[in-house]
Amino acid sequence: MEFETKTPQYKTSDPTSFAYISARERWPIIITQGIDDVHRSVHASKDEEQIKEGKWIVSELAKLKYELQHNREITPIPDDGESDVEAYNTELQALGKPTWHSVAWLYSECYLYRRIASIFKQTQHWKSYDIFARQKISTFKSSRPAVLELASRYREIVTELESKHTIKGAKSQEELEEAEKILFVEMSEICLWGNATDLSLLTNLSYEDIQKLQGSEARKASEKNILVNDLDKAFGVLTAAAKAGKKDRRVDIVLDNAGFELFVDLILAGYLVAAGLATTVVFHPKSIPWFVSDVLPQDFAALLSALANPQALYSELTDDEAQAGKTATPLSETEAENLKFLFDHWSRVYAEGQFVLRPNDFWTAGGSFWRLPGTAPSLHEDLKESELVIFKGDLNYRKLTGDAAWPATTPFTEAIGPLGPGSGVRVLALRTCKADVVVGLKEGEDERIRAMEGGGGDSGARKWAWSGKWAVVEFSDGKAS
Repeated sequence: MEFETKTPQYKTSDPTSFAYISARERWPIIITQGIDDVHRSVHASKDEEQIKEGKWIVSELAKLKYELQHNREITPIPDDGESDVEAYNTELQALGKPTWHSVAWLYSECYLYRRIASIFKQTQHWKSYDIFARQKISTFKSSRPAVLELASRYREIVTELESKHTIKGAKSQEELEEAEKILFVEMSEICLWGNATDLSLLTNLSYEDIQKLQGSEARKASEKNILVNDLDKAFGVLTAAAKAGKKDRRVDIVLDNAGFELFVDLILAGYLVAAGLATTVVFHPKSIPWFVSDVLPQDFAALLSALANPQALYSELTDDEAQAGKTATPLSETEAENLKFLFDHWSRVYAEGQFVLRPNDFWTAGGSFWRLPGTAPSLHEDLKESELVIFKGDLNYRKLTGDAAWPATTPFTEAIGPLGPGSGVRVLALRTCKADVVVGLKEGEDERIRAMEGGGGDSGARKWAWSGKWAVVEFSDGKAS
């Protein structure tokens, strides 16, 4: 397609790629979980029309699963009244009648979620239904230890920043700046590793597994696994803007997952505002249920509402928890107060216009971000107004790099093409690796990790990049002359 990289993209037909496993193993599980979710909602409904439509949705999802598992030809998305149908179908036609098991991974995975959304858009009673909502909130509940730890830390930091605008123990200006940088790095790395609980990838995650992926000890142990870390460059541009006395200093976050990851995104955003590193944070959620756990505008409301009454969230058992024989553990008074502090602070910042939600259909298009200047010029112009645009998570990284099979030593600034030097956009990718594409590594680094146990060895597969164990934090200054 026009505006895309000429470097070949990963395909579902390549047995050495994670694309191959995704199409054959992950996607059928995701659709099955969606079918189960709709079944539950149908069973709970008393509305005849809603029940009838719900049964039709289940049959359509089952058909989609059958097509996928039996490697049928991918069919055009029905006209469901949305403006992006034509673009999806034009691209499908250009791909030349592909089948599910032999197609570009990026397009087909985006198509899968757009096709699921289309089923709901063709109904009256289920148009805005999110089949992934139950999973999002239950995963957030499962993250309780990390949520409570971070709430306590956040309250301490923000109270300190807002009362004294300084950092305890820092004597000179130089010490203060170093302390501020350390704090920025800590907050950003919390945000980075919050992505470890991506629901579309970790389909069989237990409560204990989630706890291992979160919390300060896990983050410290993971620091050595950040293969590229450009956080000092990002900190440099934010502090330079503050020192220059710029009145409006905006940071954008192109969001990834809801639940715990959205919680840590808000932790970072609230910190940036309290520390004076940003005057406004603009959040970019998705406009349809996407890649299982991606943030929708209503996920903000759900999270804030949970924090407004945290005791209810943690004291009430879901039906599944009750059936499993679990017992609720109420929050202590201090824990509840810390969570209430978060709610109050974020609500105030939002009310004062310092947190802004800005969905755009571009984020759920079928192509990569190489297309941004050509197909979404107004969004591109808007992002140029930002001091820093943070792209969260694996899919955003795949889209930034065109999901192409670049050599691992390819500079990040080259791999992001039109969003690189001269784009007018400062890009910071915070990404735990859960797909094949990785760029910006030092010579020999890819080979070194492949040689480790489970790294892929001589198989031709970059298996180490599928697990979420490794991460990259990569920066491109598109404003530099």
